[in-house]
Amino acid sequence: MSVSHELSNGPTDAISALSFSPSGSRLAVASWDQSITIYQRKTSDPDSPNGPIFSGLSKVFCRGPILDICWARGTEDEEDNIYFVGLDHTVRRVNIKGPNGTQEVLSTHEKPSNKIVYSAEHGLLISTSWDGTMHIHNLQGQRHVRVRLAAKPFAIALTDERVVVAMAGRKVSIYELATLAGAVEREASSEVLDVEPWQRRESSLKFQTRAVACMPDGTGFATSSIEGRVSVEWFAESRQGDTYAFKCHRKTEKTTVTRTGSNGDQTATETTEEIDVVYPVNALTFHPVYGTFATGGGDGLVAFWDAQTKRRIKYIPHFPASVGALAFSPDGGLLAVGVSPGFEEGDEDKQPRPELCKIYIRELKENEAKPRTPATGTGAK
Repeated sequence: MSVSHELSNGPTDAISALSFSPSGSRLAVASWDQSITIYQRKTSDPDSPNGPIFSGLSKVFCRGPILDICWARGTEDEEDNIYFVGLDHTVRRVNIKGPNGTQEVLSTHEKPSNKIVYSAEHGLLISTSWDGTMHIHNLQGQRHVRVRLAAKPFAIALTDERVVVAMAGRKVSIYELATLAGAVEREASSEVLDVEPWQRRESSLKFQTRAVACMPDGTGFATSSIEGRVSVEWFAESRQGDTYAFKCHRKTEKTTVTRTGSNGDQTATETTEEIDVVYPVNALTFHPVYGTFATGGGDGLVAFWDAQTKRRIKYIPHFPASVGALAFSPDGGLLAVGVSPGFEEGDEDKQPRPELCKIYIRELKENEAKPRTPATGTGAK
């Protein structure tokens, strides 16, 4: 039976990102309350098998809200250094062993920086910004270059060889990491570079992209939108015909509609109608072993999907607020879920509600995220 644990001493404002350390022994949580919370995995306790499996290790406070975080697998101190970006425009590294989290600025964007990823295969740290650029950092050489993007970036994801950037205007650019690594080695200029993407695409989703994630085998990627849809695509030209999209994180509600008569008739009549309530798909992550993926929505649900058979595997019951972030542990045995108000009801001006900002760790059953045969799955919808 799957067990979900709620972690204590979490953020007091919206959770923007979750990231497991390379070994899976630590979990970092980024928040709009200007903090990064780090949890340490506990050793199993036979006297309390259902007790919390992560406990608070430390908390780092930053200059502004944090929008994204990552670890750098394969680097020195890979379990102690966290890389993050946020509203203060900077790309930073923090060593959680240092006093109060020793921070170092690696580069500065002209506008807030919203996403950050690390490629262990090429030793590149990549950040994006609302200024329409990517910063490509070579951590060993301690240098970086700026690359111009086609539009404002919303989401980014990596394979071993490529990086996918989803942007405004339904634009998607796919870069070869080797090309970006070469640009860092060649260029010493402070000018913004124009690097030709390996592929340029138009998203099959009509509305703004919320998240993108790449398949663990490197053959394709999935994107999600604010309109309750997910698209699954492959890189190879021979598989472009296999691209598909499906609706999810929606529900039908009954509502009372009042209408007045026409031609001066002021008599009001009330009728009950069904409406389709659509929620944004805020989070998207692939299982590192099975290649299935999970989505998290503004409806407070998490769902598992099989990209190959186009079928839903299962839903996880309602969380108390919008699911804004998801992360599988490196071995695929755990799923971290970040829950916080997502303003789906139009209440952006309200004060933060710390009681609704929660982090859950779900211990997955052996077959919970495993692909199922068509006879046992549920069609994507």
